Amino acid sequence: MKILDTALKILVEGFVFIAVPVALIWGWALWSRRPHPRTLSSNLSLIGFALATASALLALSSALYARQIGGFPYGDPRLLKIYLWGWLLSLSAVVSSLGGLWRPSTLRWFAAICSLGALFFWFAAAMGE
Repeated sequence: MKILDTALKILVEGFVFIAVPVALIWGWALWSRRPHPRTLSSNLSLIGFALATASALLALSSALYARQIGGFPYGDPRLLKIYLWGWLLSLSAVVSSLGGLWRPSTLRWFAAICSLGALFFWFAAAMGE
């Protein structure tokens, strides 16, 4: 059972800390090089992807801030607000990206994967508090 727990932990951390950032960079690179259809679903995918990116940037900046101040104490109101904003950003990204899944677009799958990864990150971070 311990081997299964370790394998699951490696898979989840690999997804959140490696696959999602790579997908964010790759998605923005593809989006900048390809033509952008102006349909509702492609715009929803773009909004979801942008919100997932904002959520990831909030996670990165809050980790750098925590390192600078020597960490957050348990139940720190600043940290709880960061969790709230991260949760709201990623949940909004999931809703927007789900609306963009119905028609093909450059960011359709990138938005869905990154927003779900961000939502999972904020859930796991809050549960680890």
